[in-house]
Parts: sequence; structure tokens; C-alpha cells
Amino acid sequence: MSFLLEAAMLLGVAIVAVPLFQWLGLGSILGYLSAGLLLGPSVTGFIAEPESVLHFAEFGVVMLLFIIGLSLEPSRLWTMRKRLFGLGSLQLLASGALLTPIGLMLDLTLEVSILLGLTLALSSTAFALQVLNARQQLTSPHGQTAFSILLFQDLAVIPLLAALPLVAGGTSLSFGESLLLVLRAAATVGAAILFGRLVFPRVLALVARSEVNEIFTAAALFLVLGMALVMEWAGLSMALGAFLGGVLLADTVYRHELEANIEPFKGLLLGLFFIAVGMSVNLALVFENIGWVLAITLLTLIGKLVVIAVVGLIARLPHPEIPRLATVISQGGEFDFVLLTAGVSIGIFEQRIASLCIAAVTLSMALTPFLYRIGEGVGDRLKQTQPYDGNFGNDSPTVLIAGLGRFGQMVARVLKSQNLNFTALDPNITQVEFIRRFGSRIYYADATRLDLLRSAGADQARILVIAVDDEEAATRIARQARDHFPHLQVFARARNRHHAWQLMDLGAKVVVRETFAASMEMSTEVLKGMGYPSSNAMDAVRTFREFDNRLFKDSYKHRDDMSALVDDDKASMAELQALFQKGLSRHSEHHTQGDTSPTDAEPS
Repeated sequence: MSFLLEAAMLLGVAIVAVPLFQWLGLGSILGYLSAGLLLGPSVTGFIAEPESVLHFAEFGVVMLLFIIGLSLEPSRLWTMRKRLFGLGSLQLLASGALLTPIGLMLDLTLEVSILLGLTLALSSTAFALQVLNARQQLTSPHGQTAFSILLFQDLAVIPLLAALPLVAGGTSLSFGESLLLVLRAAATVGAAILFGRLVFPRVLALVARSEVNEIFTAAALFLVLGMALVMEWAGLSMALGAFLGGVLLADTVYRHELEANIEPFKGLLLGLFFIAVGMSVNLALVFENIGWVLAITLLTLIGKLVVIAVVGLIARLPHPEIPRLATVISQGGEFDFVLLTAGVSIGIFEQRIASLCIAAVTLSMALTPFLYRIGEGVGDRLKQTQPYDGNFGNDSPTVLIAGLGRFGQMVARVLKSQNLNFTALDPNITQVEFIRRFGSRIYYADATRLDLLRSAGADQARILVIAVDDEEAATRIARQARDHFPHLQVFARARNRHHAWQLMDLGAKVVVRETFAASMEMSTEVLKGMGYPSSNAMDAVRTFREFDNRLFKDSYKHRDDMSALVDDDKASMAELQALFQKGLSRHSEHHTQGDTSPTDAEPS
């Protein structure tokens, strides 16, 4: 079969399978694995020798580790050191120890069983981050902890890959040969560090001056492949060389351009690697040993769930966060495929055992979205069992803040900087416990409940700031304030114009549209980026801001009449354009008269 036909079939199946699996919420990795399974000897037999594809596709793993290295600036690692190395190493070593018996059950030696346990202890960075990002929980306490553990696992892949040759054949070497091997490896690493730190950045600078983009891309590929090949020659893994090259260039000015140039190659080759892994799975063998596959899957999931839950307790995460953390990273990882495949190639694992473990890891990945939903449900039940705070202290707050999310936190920080007394209420126990660590006066309470609002001091407070995300909750709080605390001045956050008008109906003194100020600031920067003088850009945006605020107030009387609102908007835009045109004409006249004063150039 021709190379072009095989390549076309690989691409064709991938572009169908991957979007389908993404749409099903199962992730792209399972899509690639399924595509490989379909094309491989176990199903259609379209590609009879997956080893040839796998050998080429391993460069995808090499480039992935180069990208990981690029993202790991030493200063960033240092700031994360406690959570990264403390929690990460605890999870990996404890999970590895708990999963080592799986290898012994498969009749592996103790050394190989330990290596298999550590391999199965790894989790899927791609799957976990995809799930967290889809639910906007990357910045939550369990999201941050999961990210730290996953990052440590990515780093741990390097020594695990480097250990494979030692486990495979290190015992047959004499002491002198072993010492020579270690010295050669150390010298190679030292030379690579000097080259990557002192020489190659200067080479990149010369290439960048040529302003030929494809040559810069070629230089980036040369660095990745060159470092990989040198490390392989020294008896280490190619992945270690690529990772080391990335770390050495992480704090250079070329970091982002290198990442952009390598990313397309990394994505395609890594996808090809997963396809090749899917091809290598012996489906008949898996079905013959389905009991083993299910046993490995269950033992891996249960063992990691227990360990990660303990890690969450040690990290002092709020209790509702612990089941979320445990279920989001309890699956096997994409690097399991890398380590198992590499282990087969150098004779550590039999293909039978690798196929069973790959099938188990794949099954654990497929279960991740469903496990995480269970984890969220358990977390919600833990949260619901905790009663709202009833004791708000004896202080009478000047300001009450309902909702201490991103918006409310900024208001609270400004008040705190001015030593102004405030009390914040939030119905998210995770948010409350997290923010309390910073010394803020925040209580676990729902501000839509009249009794809690009164207990928090609404009778004595002067100002109520409504900063909750939910429109309906904000409206209910504003109604409670109008009906029961008419003395309160209400400052409310609004989602949009219509929500703002609802809050105005309920007596809110000041209503701030949540994205309006930020969009005006961005507009100023965009105009400056287009070449406008700074004063002209600020004047133009200030004019628009004043005009839009006037339009917002004038349209309030037509808030329930859509046709009148449309007519008002059209008339107002025409008026605004005429206003700016008048300003431009005046500016042009001043230039003609030779007056370039910024004050005279302001639009009227």
C-alpha cells in the first residue's frame, strides 16, 4: 500500500473521529485511539504494521515535552514549589506504591512492577484540564491543586523515561561500564545545558534577523531533534533532551515564537502517536482477558481516588472540593501510552501486558466525565449539609457586599485599602473558606434570604453592594432591600442594559454594567494601537462613554418597547457619528491653521 494512501486514510479517519469524540465530551485522545483501533490489525487491518507508524510518531512525544519545557520558567516553578513538589510527589509515590501489586499479579518482577505502578499513577493532563476548563473551575481550589499535581507528573515522566533503559539492561553491565555510562550521560547533559544556554539563543538571534519565518521554524525543529538525538546517543531518552532544550529556552525572548512554530508539528505528530497506539492494541487479546482489563481499571481508579482524597485532606482543601479533585485526576494518562510503548520497544513489558494496560487506561479516561459528575454531586451534598453562618459578630458594618466573586473582591479590596468596615456574604462555601485565609470578613450566607441579610447588619449598614453573578439573585436582593431596608443605598452590578433597568426599577441608586468600563479601557488601547495620539483616543472614548450613558438613561422610559428602543438606537448612532464628524472637521481646521494643540483638537 502506498504511503500517500495510508497518510490520507489516517488524516481522514482522524478528522471524523476526533471532532465526534469531542462533541460526545470524551476528548480528542480517545478519538485518536479509536481511529487507530479502527485502522489497525484488530479491526479492518488497513494498516498491517503499526510499528512503522509508531516509530515516526514518537517525535510527537518529543515535541510535546519540548513544549512542556518551554512553559516551565524556573521562577514560576519556584513560586509553586510547595504545592508542586510536595503534593505532586506525595500523590505519585503513594499511588505508585498502592498500584505496584498490579504488576506482581501480572507475574512481573518487583522492579518492573514498581515501574508499572508509577506509570499507572500518572493522570491525563489533557483530560483533566479539558473537564475543568469546560466547567470554568481551573481557578477553583481543587482546580489549582489538580494543576500542580499534573504539572509534577509531567516533570516526573522525564526520570521515568530515563529509568527504562536502566531497568531493561543495567544489571548486565560491569561497575566500570556503568560508571562510564553515567559519566558520559552527565557530560552530555552538561554540554547540552551550555549549548542551549549560551550558543543556541545567539543562533536564534541571527536566524530571526533574516526575517525568513520558515528558517526560524527549521531552526526550532533542529534544536528539538538535535537535543533528542544527542541524549539518545548518551544512553538517555530522546524526550529528556527535548524537555531540557525547552527549559533552557523558557526565559528567552523567543519562547512564544518557538512554541507557535512547534505547536502544529507537535499536535499532528502526537495525534499520530495516539493513532499508532490504538493500532497496536490487540482487541482479540483484550476481549479474551476482559476480566484483567476491568480489574486493572478498577484497581487503578480506586487506588488513585483514595490517595488523591488523602492528598486533598493534607492540602486542607474544603471538604466539598476533595471529591472533585479525586475524580478529575483519577484516570490513567496519555504518558502511560508513551511509557508502556517505550517499555515494549526495549523489552521491559510484553506486548500482551502493554495491551491490557493500554485498554484499562483508555477505559479509565472514558469514565472521567461521568466520575467527575459523581464527584460534583458528592461535593454539592457535602456543601449542602453545612448550615449557613448565623453569628456575624457584634460589629456594625458600614457596607454590605452580596457576592464575593471576581467583581465583589475588587470592591472589597478597595474598601480594605481605605480601612472601611464591610461584611461580605457569599453562598459558595468553597469561595468563603478560600477567601477567609486572606483575612477578609466574609460569611457563608445567601443574601437573598431576608433573615440572613438582617442578621448580617442590613439595618445598620449605609450601603449595600450587589455583586452576585446570577441576575435573578441580584434582582431578589434588590427587591429585599427596597421592601425592608429603604435606608440602604444600593449599588448594583448588572449583566446588561435590561438587567440594569430592572435594578433601577427596584430603587438601585447606582447601577454598573459589569463589562462596560473594561470595554471602554480596551477601546482606548485599540485606538492608540491604530496610531491615535493618547489624548485623542481618550477624548474619543470619553465622548462615547458620556453619550452611551445618556442613551442608557434616556432609553429607560422605553425599556419595555422593543421597536422604540431600536428607533432610539438608530437615531442615537446617527447623532454620535455626526458628533464625531464635527470633531474631525474642527480638528482638520486647526491643523490647516497650523495649530496642533491637543486641547483644540478635542471633539466637541
